[in-house]
Amino acid sequence: MTYEELESLALLYRQTTYDYAWARANFPGTGADRRLARLTVSGTHALQGGSGSVRGSLRRFLTTTFPRAARRSLPSTLACLGVFLVAAVFGLGASVLDPAVLSALLPAESIEGLSQGRLWTESLTTTVPPGYSSSAIATNNMSVAITAFALGALFGVGALWVSLLNGYLLGAVIGGTLRFSMGGELLSFVAAHGPLEITLILVAAGVGLEIGRSWFVAEDRPRATVMAEAGNRGMIVILGCLPWFLVLGLVEALVSPDPTLPVAFKVLLGITLLGLFLAWVFWTAGRREALDGPSDWRE
Repeated sequence: MTYEELESLALLYRQTTYDYAWARANFPGTGADRRLARLTVSGTHALQGGSGSVRGSLRRFLTTTFPRAARRSLPSTLACLGVFLVAAVFGLGASVLDPAVLSALLPAESIEGLSQGRLWTESLTTTVPPGYSSSAIATNNMSVAITAFALGALFGVGALWVSLLNGYLLGAVIGGTLRFSMGGELLSFVAAHGPLEITLILVAAGVGLEIGRSWFVAEDRPRATVMAEAGNRGMIVILGCLPWFLVLGLVEALVSPDPTLPVAFKVLLGITLLGLFLAWVFWTAGRREALDGPSDWRE
């Protein structure tokens, strides 16, 4: 940029920050206030941004970018959680009342194993190498999360469908195992990896729902801009969630099916993993906002 262009940019930035301060003081919460806040943040990025180091960029992603992006989509994530819970209750009731529901979900040999007091998950420790099974589990869970995110572009219906389907399947399988008095064994199996796994899938569905929401709610900006921001925010959240699926793949292959490990240990591990993730999302971002003040999720 030329010297004159830099001077012009600095002048426009000062004018924007002044207008933002005036709008925030006199018309808080209006479209003009939000628009000027975004312009101020964008101007700050343009004037102060730089390539930085890889270590600094990674640290910023871990401590600021991902947590704020995940928190921004919290209302949509809670909506997906509501759909998931309703579907789980429905699936549980349907499977308890009708044996055909479980027969439609599991192969005949798995149901035969339940009648003999064996879960189909025992094959993870007897027939499949742990390295292969953990990779397959992680890949499958990642594909579910990415699908929930990608299908959100279909007016949000796809994200809600993934939430509904996973809730129904979980409820139906739990209900079916209860018929064979194997519900405790199934819950013991999912205790270590299930809480965080379900949370990650719902978080992915939530950011997908945000994309669908942008079709209808564009505030005072062009719809294409709002959709692009929702898509970028969703990609950030997905990238932040993927490493957790690798950890859960190992847990599900090595810890969850091991009958020698105490149930209390599996429950504690599941709570710990979920707590670490939630602390990362809420405590990290909240602490940074307390130190630096509220800011845009893209920082």
